[in-house]
Amino acid sequence: MSALALGTLTFGNETDEAGSFAQLDRFSEAGGTLIDTADVYADGRSESIIGRWLAARDGARQRMVVATKARFPTDDSPNGHGLSRRHLTYALDASLTRLGVDTIDLYQLHGWDPLTPVEETLRFLDDAIAAGKILYAGLSNFLGYQIQKYVDLAGANGLSSRPVTVQPQYNLLARGIEWEIVPACEAEGIGLLPWSPLASGWLTGKYHRDETPAEGTRLSDQFDQGMQIWNERGHLERNWQVIDAVRKVAGSRNVSMGQVAIAWVLHRPAVSSVILGARTLAQLEDNLAAASLRLSGEDMRLLDEASDPGAPDYPYGERGQTQRDRRIAGGRF
Repeated sequence: MSALALGTLTFGNETDEAGSFAQLDRFSEAGGTLIDTADVYADGRSESIIGRWLAARDGARQRMVVATKARFPTDDSPNGHGLSRRHLTYALDASLTRLGVDTIDLYQLHGWDPLTPVEETLRFLDDAIAAGKILYAGLSNFLGYQIQKYVDLAGANGLSSRPVTVQPQYNLLARGIEWEIVPACEAEGIGLLPWSPLASGWLTGKYHRDETPAEGTRLSDQFDQGMQIWNERGHLERNWQVIDAVRKVAGSRNVSMGQVAIAWVLHRPAVSSVILGARTLAQLEDNLAAASLRLSGEDMRLLDEASDPGAPDYPYGERGQTQRDRRIAGGRF
């Protein structure tokens, strides 16, 4: 699949159908192949828009890798959410109908379900693969131990529903997945599909120290939720240091800050494809250019150091490393 994926969270909500079609057309023209959506995006309208586009473009279904997700509420009933066989049965059939396809290429579990046995979910996915309704299974927003549990139980039971991808948030301001999730994916040969590479627009340079969000930005358009994000991030000096580093690299390469931020994620271990989330065609055009941007070793060093969140002393920091590396010589220590 393509190094960049088209995320469609905005389709049917912030982006109307005409704008969504324009993005899909441009993404396809640029060589993009992976379209990512979910049954809860705009209450299913995102999937429906993609389905109408696939039907209206000759050969689009054969070229495109279609990925969707299920787990969150699709109705108010007790079984209207989760990873149970019952909910996923209805959710999958509804997604197939909205997308207008016989098979979904990558069917992803949108989040962990603590109430449903993992074996039940895996066997549902295995049956769906056997029935030809999906080709591959993936995970989204899972922790490291949860990923490993799905991998191990699928292998132990000889199931074809072993996850092939994990979709987490990952960007220069959110590097927490590097402690457990990235190593788990590397160890098991699972591809990362990071979302929010621009950190909800923070890494594009549109926000500034001690200034309220400008009119027309996502934070101002969604004021209550947006200001909550601003209050969470705006007071952290590290975030502004990261933004300054991104601005410096962008200036030296004569490219946009957004392209630098996306390229950084593309350079990271285990990353298979980075999910773009543009509201407008102009934003998508700028983001697509990141595919050809090759950051130098010095660029990566500057960005890595500015965004390094620091390791807790144990188990990831120096104290934990000492325990892992301690030579075993026998006897008491």
